[in-house]
Amino acid sequence: MITAVDTNVFIALWDDSDSLNIRAQNALDRAYAKGGLVISGAVFVELVAAPERSIATVETFLYDTGIEIDWRSSERIWRTTGKAFQGYIRRRRKQRQMEPRRLVTDFFIGAHALENKHALLTLDNRIFKTAFPTLQVLSS
Repeated sequence: MITAVDTNVFIALWDDSDSLNIRAQNALDRAYAKGGLVISGAVFVELVAAPERSIATVETFLYDTGIEIDWRSSERIWRTTGKAFQGYIRRRRKQRQMEPRRLVTDFFIGAHALENKHALLTLDNRIFKTAFPTLQVLSS
């Protein structure tokens, strides 16, 4: 089974002071042992967005760890993203939620995993379980 990885797992992994650092490393190791890891182009973009990270640094890390980048974005993935994001907006309006807003990239990451039949490793499983009820969501 291939596991897609959410951006927040890498953020925790790369921050030695983050309390989730070891949990992120262990979760990545377990998922990798089950069949490999992949990220979507959206995760790549979020990873290189930090000023202290260059494209070359992220690419080297991914290459050295054997994590693949899937640059493909089919119409099916975009439609699933739109449907999930629309559902999120409806739930947010109905519940008048005060929690932080989600970006459309979160829904793209979930749709990418779902439509490619990957599990998704994330540190924020609630949003993905709600938006993609049939997606196998793994947490650390």
